[in-house]
This record gives sequence, C-alpha cells and structure tokens, in this order.
Amino acid sequence: MSSYGARSGAAAGYMMKMPPLADKRAAAEALCSTCSGPIYSQGLNTFKVPMAMFEVNRAKVVQSMLEQDPSAKGLILLEGGKQQTRYDTDHEPVFRQESYFHYLFGASQYSDCFGTLSLPDGEATLFVPTYGVDVATVCGASPDFEFVKVELGLENVLDVEDLKAFVEREMKRLDETDIESSSSDGLNNEEKKGGGEPATKSKLYLLKGLNTDSGNFATPASFEGIDKFSDVRDDESLFRSISESRVFKSSAEIDIMRYTNWVSSMAHVEVMRAAKPGMMEYQLESLFQHHTYTHGGCRHMSYTCICACGPSANILHYGHAGRPNSRLLEEGMIALLDMGAEYKCYASDITCSFPISGSFTDDQKSIYEAVLAAQIKVMAMLKPGVTWLDMHREAEREILKGLIGCGVLDGGGKDLDEVIETMLDADLGAIFMPHGLGHFIGIDTHDVGGYSPGKPARSERPGERKLRTARQLDEGMVVTVEPGCYFIDPLLDAAMSDERQKRFLTERVNDFRGFGGVRLEDDVRITSDGCENLTLCPRAIEEVLDVMSGGSWPPATDVLPEMKRKWATCKEGRMEFLDM
Repeated sequence: MSSYGARSGAAAGYMMKMPPLADKRAAAEALCSTCSGPIYSQGLNTFKVPMAMFEVNRAKVVQSMLEQDPSAKGLILLEGGKQQTRYDTDHEPVFRQESYFHYLFGASQYSDCFGTLSLPDGEATLFVPTYGVDVATVCGASPDFEFVKVELGLENVLDVEDLKAFVEREMKRLDETDIESSSSDGLNNEEKKGGGEPATKSKLYLLKGLNTDSGNFATPASFEGIDKFSDVRDDESLFRSISESRVFKSSAEIDIMRYTNWVSSMAHVEVMRAAKPGMMEYQLESLFQHHTYTHGGCRHMSYTCICACGPSANILHYGHAGRPNSRLLEEGMIALLDMGAEYKCYASDITCSFPISGSFTDDQKSIYEAVLAAQIKVMAMLKPGVTWLDMHREAEREILKGLIGCGVLDGGGKDLDEVIETMLDADLGAIFMPHGLGHFIGIDTHDVGGYSPGKPARSERPGERKLRTARQLDEGMVVTVEPGCYFIDPLLDAAMSDERQKRFLTERVNDFRGFGGVRLEDDVRITSDGCENLTLCPRAIEEVLDVMSGGSWPPATDVLPEMKRKWATCKEGRMEFLDM
C-alpha cells in the first residue's frame, strides 16, 4: 500500500497549521545563527552546515514568487539529479546533486528524487525512491522516510511513487481551500467566478530557463501523467525567482563558502610548499585533492583542476581533455594553479601563481605585480553600486600599466593615463586578458543570474564579451576577482597585424612568448560598504616566497591588508575569526 494514502489526511491537517512564511524564515535564520537543529557534517573537524539554511532558501524563493504575483498558489515542482552511468557501462560516477534542487532541499546525497513547495505557505515535500530486494542487496536498504525528514529538516518525505497522486490531490485541495475562503469572506457567486470555481486556479510551477554561461536550459520536472496539468503549467515564474534568489547569499551560505575557501586556501599553500622542478603537473592536482578531502571532507572539486606550468599557463582552461595536467615542471617555470573544492555543493574558485624554482625572475615579478595591482585596485573599489563592467576595465588599466612598465608596451612618453585609455579604446586589454574579470559563485562555480531578464546585456567588445555578468553589484553577492595577464601567440600575432594595436607593441613582447601567464583569483563577498575577501592565500610576493621556503601560514602579520582578507579557521565545525 502506498504510504501517501495512509498519511494524506494528517498531512492536509498539518498544512492548515503552517506558520506564516515570515515566521518560518525567522525561525530558520535563528537556527542558522546558532548552528542548531539538523546538521550536515563530514565528521571530525569538518564544517557543520545547519540544514535550516535550506529552509531560508525555500522561504526566499516562495517570497519572491509571491512578490511577482501576490495571488500565486499551487505547487513548485523540481526534479533532482539522476545517478548517471559512464557511456554504455554500469560504472556510476560519484553522484552530485542538481544545483537548483540542492538549493531548495539540501538533499546532496539522494539521487533520482522530486521535491515540491506549496504556495503560498512554503511547505516542503521530498519524494525519494525505494528499492526492491535486488537493488537493496547491492546499494543498501531503502531510505527511511522519517529519518530523511529529520536529517534534512523537511515537513514531509514520501515515496517517489506517490508523486502523481500527491500533485493531483494537493492541486485540488488548494483550489477547494480557495473556494471555501471565498465563501467565508461573503463573496457572491459572480465574484467567485460561477459559484464553484476558485478565484484563481492553482498552478504547477516548473523550472525552465537559460543558463547564460553554458547556453543550456534547466529541464522542467516530468513524470507520467504531468500532461494532465498542461493548462495550469507555468514554466517561467519559478526560474526568475530561484535564479535571482541564488545571486544573493544568506549569512549561512557565506559561512559555508568561507569554509570552502579556507580548506582550498590551505590546500593551495601545501601545494606551493611541495612544488619543485622534476614533479609533474598532475602531482600538484593530486596533492590539492588529497588535502581538501582528507582535511576538509570535500569529495568533489568545484571544477576540473587547472595545473598549468610554463607555457601551459597561457591556456585558460588547461587540464581538460587533450591537456590533462601532464607537463613536467622545470627550472624557471611559473605555475598557474586554478583549483577549488566544494562542500555540501558550495564552491570555491581560487587561482595562485608562483615560481616553481622558489624565486621570481625579473620578468615574472613584473607580470605578477601587474596582476596583483589589478586585484588590489578592484578590491579597493568593490562596493554596492559599482558595475562589474567598470571593474573589468579597471583591471585592464592596471595590467596595461604594468606592461608599459616592463617595456612590452610603448607608452610613447605621453601622459600615462591618456595612453592607457587609447589602448583600451583599441581593445588592447583583451589581448593580454582575454577573459572576464570574474563571475558569480555559489552552488555552481559559474553561478546563475549573470544575464537575467531586465539586467544589463552582454557587451560585444573583445574581452568584455567574456564577462559572465555586467550587473551592478549589491550587498550579498559573491564574485570571483581574477585578473590575469597571458602571452598567447595567436592573440599576439593578431595584435601585430592590427593597425590600432601594433603601434603600442615593442620587440620586448617576443621575450615573453612561451612565458605562459599569471592569474590571481579570490572569492569576494560584497558587503554593505565594501567587500570581504573569503580567500586566504599568499598574495604579496614576500608571502609567496616565504611559504615556498617553509614559512608558516596564516602569517603572524598581514602585510597586504589591501587584499581585505578576513582571516579565519575552522574549529570544532565552526568558522572562527583570527586576530591578526
């Protein structure tokens, strides 16, 4: 017998007693602030995530839906990630939950699920699969519904086989409740649209929308019999609300991202200490993954690790198919390592650059200082109200200034600021930094909301068109700040043939062919009056060299407060700030 029929009456009665949405959110935020209620942790000293964080997320999305349409009612329905297999084999890669589903339900460990939120009260119901004897023999017993309910802090957990009956019943119940409410308010038959119809019919809200980074669409949930609701199906409202809600992080989300940045920053430091000529790039990747999993409980990387050394560092997304982190490290190379771990599906995205030999050459130092100057300049300007496009241009200015300083570009002895503006007008910045300054980050490395409807459109200019957002920044956003300077032969050759650009290039540019590149990347939270750098990596040249020679980290003194690093460590599953 289905478990739904046995409990549906009790569930309906419970739903009538649901606390107001604002009260639910306030209670969840209180649990987050004290790390109380159900907790997710990987054990040992790994971070304790209050599952109430996902209750806050649910309340934000429901509130956003009601702000779009105060009369909205019905069910939000999402389909979770499915356990995949590799090509035609039965090998199962490690499961990772679909991001929108995770944002609302926090069910990172459960595949092949569905979830609903009722409107307007926001009650959450998770539908999990149960197994027959054969599957249970291999994969373990079916989930215990009551255990999952308590574990995830949800109102209801049901068998996925009950989904169709649940949706049918709840949509009908919501309409009947509306009719009863209209009657109790004394509305006449005309006002009730015929005396037996609800004022507005309940809708089934599904997730569909364009991811402007990948070009792919979020796939609406589907189950056998869903066509019955085609006349009340809404594929637009939910995407607008949930993607915009994900742009602005709650304090609990900031805490978990502070943890992922701490774990990943300390792993970068360990790799810096270990790196030396004679190693392979993949060994650096392995050391990073070992540290983040062993000491941080991070089973997943946020993205494919980029361990680009020497000439490899001018390939922006090195490490993927065809470039599998396979170069031998040699004396005189500079390493560009872009690696970040995720915890409970929340990402970090960090890049460090350092000399493999333990000391910078003059040219390496010049490029590194130019990129660091760009980071510092942007950090100083980040605050609510600035636009990401303007920040990108500021980074380009600093890098061009550094290239003039080391003789790669010719300033012509004229006013430096004026010359740099002319270079920018000629799109010269995009030759040396052919990517955007950064992106939103959260549950996904390239997080959603970059080019939402009603927000600034993507620029068509070189460099700027690579930006993953052009939005004005606001409190609660988290962005990566990742200026870089690269010497990419096809781009240099194109510039040498471009009438607007070649007049600024000197013969010195040929000295940097084969150099690779430098990138520095930190994850930064926008605060009410500025920003907080969540990343805790060595950035000043003296910090980098000190760590590589065995110096302690974090340091006793912050020699580069301009980076706005807020020093912290994980202690007994909570992040604690350090007094520097």
